[in-house]
Amino acid sequence: MDLAGKTAIVTGGGRDIGRACVMRLAKAGANVVINYHSSSAGADSAVTEIEAAGGKAIAMQGDMTQQADVDALVAKTVETFGGIDTLIHVTGGLVARKTTAEMTLEHWNNVMALNLTSLFMTVQACVPHMTNGGSIVTFASQAGRDGGGPGSSAYAASKGAVMTYTRSLAKELGPNIRVNSLCPGMIDTDFHNIFTKDEVRAHVANITPLKREGTSEDVANLAVFLASDEAAFITGTNYDINGGLLFS
Repeated sequence: MDLAGKTAIVTGGGRDIGRACVMRLAKAGANVVINYHSSSAGADSAVTEIEAAGGKAIAMQGDMTQQADVDALVAKTVETFGGIDTLIHVTGGLVARKTTAEMTLEHWNNVMALNLTSLFMTVQACVPHMTNGGSIVTFASQAGRDGGGPGSSAYAASKGAVMTYTRSLAKELGPNIRVNSLCPGMIDTDFHNIFTKDEVRAHVANITPLKREGTSEDVANLAVFLASDEAAFITGTNYDINGGLLFS
């Protein structure tokens, strides 16, 4: 994959899948703008590694649920690199496991803002600065396919909405910009370190045809492929990446 001379924004790029996307983009030659919320160490070390290898990268703190922070990120990208070729929007999360009976409206709105509204705001801000042939990669989840695990109904609903929004954007922004989504399953990240019991992770890995959890690099490889010209005839697709655990 050759992304030399291209500029990519990665939101949530300071750790796990986001950081792996940053490093894979840089390996392909892209200029990378890293948004992070609290993972400054991961974002800053990524910039250091990329620059040491001769690439270009900047990191910028921001909350993608806040319009001012979204606008500042896009403005800094355009000021530094002149435009935007790719957006990989990794920002998102479960927040907490809560059943519908336990859930407050505040929790529901927070999950929707983090996973869906942040995507809408970032896309809306980026598109006027994107070049023809540009690409957007969004992040849904296997939970958007199957409803998720216990206490994740709000998360699953938001990720299902990301899948549908991805399809709508592909129609709306084509032929100039392609839009695709990833639906990761059990990936070895802090998401599962925090929210999934060890015995559950071991069981899921055991019943997965590939007999392991995925890695952040597994996901990043697919994300950057979809961002590249090698995926020039792919748009509006939600890709499962779960080691064969769920076919859709």
